[in-house]
Amino acid sequence: MLDLHRLRLLRELKHRGTLTAVAEALSYSPSSISQQLSVLEKEVGVPLLEPVGRRVRLTEQAEILVAHTEAVLEQLERAEAELAASMSGLTGVIRVATFQTAALALFPDALTLLREEHPRLRVQVTQTEPETALPALLARDFDLVISEEYPGNPNPRYAEIEQEDLCEDEIRLALPRRLGETLAGTDLADLAALADHPWVMEPAGGEPRQWAMALCRNAGFEPDVRFESSDLLLHARLVEEGHAVALLPDLVWSGGPPAEGVVLRSLPSDQRRRRLTTAVRRGGGRHPAVRACREALRRTAGTSEAGAGANQPGADI
Repeated sequence: MLDLHRLRLLRELKHRGTLTAVAEALSYSPSSISQQLSVLEKEVGVPLLEPVGRRVRLTEQAEILVAHTEAVLEQLERAEAELAASMSGLTGVIRVATFQTAALALFPDALTLLREEHPRLRVQVTQTEPETALPALLARDFDLVISEEYPGNPNPRYAEIEQEDLCEDEIRLALPRRLGETLAGTDLADLAALADHPWVMEPAGGEPRQWAMALCRNAGFEPDVRFESSDLLLHARLVEEGHAVALLPDLVWSGGPPAEGVVLRSLPSDQRRRRLTTAVRRGGGRHPAVRACREALRRTAGTSEAGAGANQPGADI
């Protein structure tokens, strides 16, 4: 009989990449992880790891074991969900990962709803970007992740993850007021009128930056990105002070309308909205804590979406 604990260590290695990362995540020493995997190799009678430089990778037989381990863990997720559903009252801990604008616009009200309706449920929220959070969900660091998908740039689909739509969020061109007034009669459909102006964008490598760069390049120019930050409140401030042009989602303004120094203009219809989703490990969507959290977020998103749309000035392009 194969040992599930050792199989989970092998699975952790697949998702985290190194023995050191597995050891840090599980509070073991790397040598202890290595010893346990050596025992597993003896149990199955075939090599499970092969060296690649200073790292190791899983053999074909190890990948087979990991696939079956995923199936076992999915079934255990379902068992845990059924057990929780059989109990009166919602208790325990749910660990949620979200990115900045969703954290600011959705979570305060969602947490209020959860506190009122499920006072014994402990909700732990971590702000991190989806490209980091989704692999961490697979590694069981989180129970639920809020993710985003930009127009024409679909996210990778993981077979082990269940996703559910949360809401859509319109993205608009944010201009300093003086520039917005200067370009008031200009057709900005291709954004080319902004080719000579400085931009603020999110750091290179992430989906928001890839989408924004593609949008500008499709309009025929390479944007002058002078400022990089994952903090969209800083983006808004730089626009307000006249230092940059930005592409900002409506959720940035959930606390109130844009400042007087900011003019918003709509993007072309096929590039206007990003899609927000909630993601859980396959089998975990039935857990009462996950269902309660998703419901609170849906209710909050409905309110935020309606409020955000009502506050936006600027003509459609």
